[in-house]
Amino acid sequence: KQRVVLMDPSEDPDDILRANRSREKTFVFDMVFDHRATQEEVYVSTTKSLIEGVISGYNATIFAYGPTGTGKTYTMLGTDCEPGIYIRTLEDLFKALEATAKEMDYTVSMSYLEIYNEVIRDLLNPSSEFLDLREDSRGSIQIAGITEVSTTNAQEIMQLLTKGNKQRTQEPTAANKTSSRSHAVLQVTVTQKSRRQAIGEETRIGKLFMVDLAGSERAAQTQNRGKRMKEGAHINRSLLALGNCINALSEKGGSRAQFVNFRDSKLTRLLKDSLGGNSRTVMIAHISPASTSFEESRMTLIYAYRAKNIKTQV
Repeated sequence: KQRVVLMDPSEDPDDILRANRSREKTFVFDMVFDHRATQEEVYVSTTKSLIEGVISGYNATIFAYGPTGTGKTYTMLGTDCEPGIYIRTLEDLFKALEATAKEMDYTVSMSYLEIYNEVIRDLLNPSSEFLDLREDSRGSIQIAGITEVSTTNAQEIMQLLTKGNKQRTQEPTAANKTSSRSHAVLQVTVTQKSRRQAIGEETRIGKLFMVDLAGSERAAQTQNRGKRMKEGAHINRSLLALGNCINALSEKGGSRAQFVNFRDSKLTRLLKDSLGGNSRTVMIAHISPASTSFEESRMTLIYAYRAKNIKTQV
């Protein structure tokens, strides 16, 4: 349940001369799912444990990462009969909040945006202009003018997300007919205040980010030309920036403190607190079992394996 073995498709078992040049690799992760895993199983083993933290005022982030066409949007959004992580997390979050309703007043607000070619678009209000990232006086990153929706009804949210997802930039590539060409970020903020009037009353704020990344891709694999090629370059650039931040964060106690460049892309700037700060982070890496995507699978596993080494002080 924790090991992935990546076989080399070009390997010939009878070729003794090249026996030790095999590219076969074994990776160990916290949890590994095969093609039989259900949405429920994936959710329970990856995300369910984060909800408690969000209610206690910690941040939490869930990434879906992997090459084009391996099922990231399915894991995060799912379908009506097989809902994904977005909906299951929010349903459990509302249940947990209702259990504390006698002592606490709470509000839940959410926004849904996409980062496409390094510009931010509001998916709940797609006609609006491109939005700016700003830093407030406390150093937290805000998005100026984004639509925030307050609701505690999971059904309503599913409709909003499905509607928002239709506004996402999707284009056909050779790898996938409905390839997501942007990173989608669902941001949920939970604010709680105690009902007992006390002096110096404290407010707990927990943020939950759920990020459906665009497919990491090689232009050769997706046969991209022209506009698609430019998009692919932007996607790869922001994923590289994310990779660089992950690398810097996971450098094990080097002699000098590693500089983490969060300003390299809008994605890493937005997720600054979630990657290096007061946050619990889960990365769900997707790979395809096809032998034609051996290289993509290898790179994805190496990327995810590095992310596993991040140590943050919550």
